[in-house]
Amino acid sequence: MKLAEKVVLVTGASKGIGRAVAIGAAAEGADVVVAYRGDERGAESTADGVRERGREALVHSVDLAHVGEIVELVQAAHERFGRIDVLVNNAAIVGWAPVLDVTEEAWDAVIDTNLKGSFFCAVEVAKRMRDAGGGAIVNISSNVAALGVGNLSAYAASKGGIHALTRQLAVELAPHRIRVNTLAPGPTLVDRNLVDEPNYDEVWGEVVPWGRAAEPEEMIGPVLFLASDESMYVTGQLLFADGGWSIAGRIPQGHLDDVARRRGPSG
Repeated sequence: MKLAEKVVLVTGASKGIGRAVAIGAAAEGADVVVAYRGDERGAESTADGVRERGREALVHSVDLAHVGEIVELVQAAHERFGRIDVLVNNAAIVGWAPVLDVTEEAWDAVIDTNLKGSFFCAVEVAKRMRDAGGGAIVNISSNVAALGVGNLSAYAASKGGIHALTRQLAVELAPHRIRVNTLAPGPTLVDRNLVDEPNYDEVWGEVVPWGRAAEPEEMIGPVLFLASDESMYVTGQLLFADGGWSIAGRIPQGHLDDVARRRGPSG
């Protein structure tokens, strides 16, 4: 098993990719810290999925925009399990708005959660990993950072920042045997995307070379590869899992404009 007897902390684990990865890690032998912000019911459901696979789960609420709460999360995980072997920085918010309508409040919310939150989660967990002799950090990004997708300026900036941060952390943490990599999913059938567009698979299937959007479960394999000893000599890398979308670069702009109008200036 890829993660036998390891402890994996997953942020944003109440639904979508985070939920899939948390349960997938349990299936590969890991105990899991299920971190979430608002969806307690979803987080408990994820924890049930972990336990059904014979592993232990800790459910913990955290607002990643506040460093104090991140410190409390990491402390709680360490008190429960004694170590953290893998961090999956998955939690993120989007912030839909045309670039000329982005408010300071919306910008700060996206950057604080996605970029600041990922950084300080990595820092706090890395302190524990350093003392334990090493570990792996997997940041979940988006190919939005590579394609210039309209109405997502704050989100793209936060994810582009994660790409740069991954390289920086990989260099600085390598002496402590902590590997840092990023997975950038393409269009994926998660709740927030299906709320924005019920026909999400059809809309994005027309522009993705693979012909469809991804299922959240299709991100499990790439994340577990980057988290496990199978990628022991891999660090500072960005892996796209997007059905070829980042190569083709076609964007359904009409769909993006419709979503931005419905979401309004607050995103």
